[in-house]
Amino acid sequence: MAKLQIKKGDTVRVLSGKDKGKEGEVIRAYPSTNRVIVEKVNMIKRHMRPTQQNPNGSISEKEATIDASNVMLICPACNKPVRVGHVKDEKGNMQRVCKKCKKTF
Repeated sequence: MAKLQIKKGDTVRVLSGKDKGKEGEVIRAYPSTNRVIVEKVNMIKRHMRPTQQNPNGSISEKEATIDASNVMLICPACNKPVRVGHVKDEKGNMQRVCKKCKKTF
């Protein structure tokens, strides 16, 4: 299984699908299924059953997962969608690096 390059809190741009071109922050990442939830992208409607707290019921909207291959990370330095490389820093920790501007983040 390939490692997921996108983490919670990253800003991404959607590359394909009904929300193509939208940008948002990753709310949650699921590495085991290679899917992510992006803020205000892939909105679905949920019909809520009437309960004692909500006697009329309702229709709520929430974000659904999107495949991680359909989003691309936006570099904080150059503000463009980029591919991500990895490099070790002086302490031996792996850092992500932008393939366009060569900045680590």
